[in-house]
Amino acid sequence: MSRELTGFYRSLAEDTDPRGLASPDVVRRHADRRARTRAAVGVLALAALVGGTAVGTRLVLTAGPGTPIGPPAGPPVPPSVSPTSADPTPAASVSPTPSALPSRTTPSTAPSIGGGSSARTPTSIPDSAFFGLAAANDTGAGAGFSDGPVLPGLCGAGPGDSGIVRQRVRSVPFKLATTPEGYVPDGLYRHSITIYRSGRADDALREVRAAVRNCPEQKIGSVTSRQKLLPDGGYGDESVLFEMRKPFLDANDEPTGDEEVRLIRAIRIGDVVTVLWEQGWEGSSSPRSQVDGDSSRAVKAIRTWLD
Repeated sequence: MSRELTGFYRSLAEDTDPRGLASPDVVRRHADRRARTRAAVGVLALAALVGGTAVGTRLVLTAGPGTPIGPPAGPPVPPSVSPTSADPTPAASVSPTPSALPSRTTPSTAPSIGGGSSARTPTSIPDSAFFGLAAANDTGAGAGFSDGPVLPGLCGAGPGDSGIVRQRVRSVPFKLATTPEGYVPDGLYRHSITIYRSGRADDALREVRAAVRNCPEQKIGSVTSRQKLLPDGGYGDESVLFEMRKPFLDANDEPTGDEEVRLIRAIRIGDVVTVLWEQGWEGSSSPRSQVDGDSSRAVKAIRTWLD
């Protein structure tokens, strides 16, 4: 310290309370300590800044593209513990959302075979499955079961036997309501019922239609028979009606100029097919109204059996 400053300091001390003013050496020592403290704090601050920059650089370099960079994790925070109530209230039950509820499925009930399909295919045909003639048409001769074809020959074509489960055939003579008792019958049905495997009955009717279309004419004995499909509907699930026409012959096998007409109707009810093949009696022709009426009776009897 210069001599002038020391003198100035001494004269100042004489004008003040000597106990309240520190000596120059004390002031200098305090000033030196303050400077050293300031320098140390600056060094620490610089070190912290450099360390933070290095950590930030490392996070940027190691983070993947688009990865958000958050602050370094702090010390773990202990979980807060909620005080337990002496009388806890049970939690309210949560109802599941509609999507979580199991679906309520109503089991589908397959319609009866009489209505078009069946859950099962029958394997036997009882006598009750065959229709009974109306009282006015009953000759009293009864019906007889037999073997043999269920359809007339159609140029050698027709439904095959591969899909058949069971088949029964009977012959049924009938008379018209206007025919007096004691006269010969007016006609004869070859009536059959056939059970097919599931899905094969409709194939059988398609094959009948195709056979009739592909056989417009054929030779039967000494005459030519002509086949033709006729419009039909309203019997069972579906039906096929066709006619066979040929010249009527007298006792000497000579044509009389008239025609003999045979009607054949195949009806499908589910997996069952019934055929009414009207064969006539002593050269008579098939009466359409009678065949229609007995076809309805045949369908009703089969539906009653299957239901």
